[in-house]
Amino acid sequence: MKTQFKEISGSIVAPTGFLASGVFCDIKKLGTGKGSNKGEKRDLALIVSETPATVAGMFTTNQVCAAPVKVCAERVKKGTAQVVVVNSGNANACTGKQGMADARDMVSFTEQALGFSAGRALVGSTGRIGVIMPMDNVRAGIIEAVLELGYTTAHADHAVVAIMTSDTKPKQIALEFKLGGRTVRIGGICKGAGMIQPGMSGTGARPAALPGGHPQGLHATMLGFITTDAAVERKVLQVALQEAVAHSFNRITVDGDMSTNDTVLVLANGLAGNKPVGRASSRADLHIFQAALNHVCLELAKKIVRDGEGVHRVVTVRVSGAKTVQDADAAARAVANSALVKTSWHGGDPNWGRIIDAIGYSAATVVEEKIDIGYSAPSSKKILWSLKRGQPTKATFKQLCAAVAPKEFELHIQLNLGKSSAVMYAADLTEEYVDFNKGDVTDASSLGG
Repeated sequence: MKTQFKEISGSIVAPTGFLASGVFCDIKKLGTGKGSNKGEKRDLALIVSETPATVAGMFTTNQVCAAPVKVCAERVKKGTAQVVVVNSGNANACTGKQGMADARDMVSFTEQALGFSAGRALVGSTGRIGVIMPMDNVRAGIIEAVLELGYTTAHADHAVVAIMTSDTKPKQIALEFKLGGRTVRIGGICKGAGMIQPGMSGTGARPAALPGGHPQGLHATMLGFITTDAAVERKVLQVALQEAVAHSFNRITVDGDMSTNDTVLVLANGLAGNKPVGRASSRADLHIFQAALNHVCLELAKKIVRDGEGVHRVVTVRVSGAKTVQDADAAARAVANSALVKTSWHGGDPNWGRIIDAIGYSAATVVEEKIDIGYSAPSSKKILWSLKRGQPTKATFKQLCAAVAPKEFELHIQLNLGKSSAVMYAADLTEEYVDFNKGDVTDASSLGG
């Protein structure tokens, strides 16, 4: 079934009944760390629904988990929310009892400022780990953000900038489509450039899940916030988000590091007036909503990789012919996170020796004499094979160099042992990444999160 989506402007305020704002309240004192060179960058955002919305969430499975994630995961269980307050510049992670108190203060203060009943607010944070939140600044920012709330594209732009840290580009999208005869909209924003290899689950508990419920090997913070005016039952919304995240945010890597703060939230306020999408809905309605959510999450996830810290090339790693999904995933992640492979991508070197080495040390069952490795343009069926059945092909070095020269290409790995597959959206490893993250301990403004 082919679904028609129309891309529109407005991201998180495109759906009916959603407002947003982003303000500067100096959460990360100017001149104290990476990102501060952006000057008075907005650093606190609000996303508000006019009416209570059904909510679903996915959270980091890192065993060191930030206070806002703990507070948010607990509140999402209630199934309803109306506002998300998000700050950049401070992760509020590894901050102990004070951090938990501050995260709870952020949601309760936001509820009071908006005149909402208790339990309606959710929270997200990103930035440097181990720093106590400057709550006077945060409270002042919340008050200002409430006054600045609006429905325009500019308001959405302000919000997406406010959640950015080392990002160089805002990441946002919105779609319009028909659902049950009604016009429905879904929009999203996200941030992330470093400390990127999310492995999120619905509760934050391990293990996260691969498509089909298979256990997943665990892996700057990535945050994603999605709004829709579709009416969706809570359990269906949570399952749909889990499916969408499994094929998008949980499929990306910049540097192989999972953050303490990774969070994706979706709010559905039902103001489009469609018959609620639920377990009793038609297969068509379920398919259409899932496809829209999948599209939004995948496009946002790819934007994160493309804007990764120091990234020059983006590589889609496709593994097929594995015995199990776990094997396919293990092989894909080993290749996507190999420092030797990633540096060869940066240099434009089609070094299949490093690739097969990473496949071999992965947890996947592989047979050297059956492995094929090749390259293609994005979404192209024409593959230039560098390796067939474990041996080099007649493809010339010049041909292989041309295949990996573009800013984006696909790497195909066929294990020829089964029918399972996996994909990872990965980045190269550059001198710029190292320079950005190494810092200089004599200069606080050079230190990252």
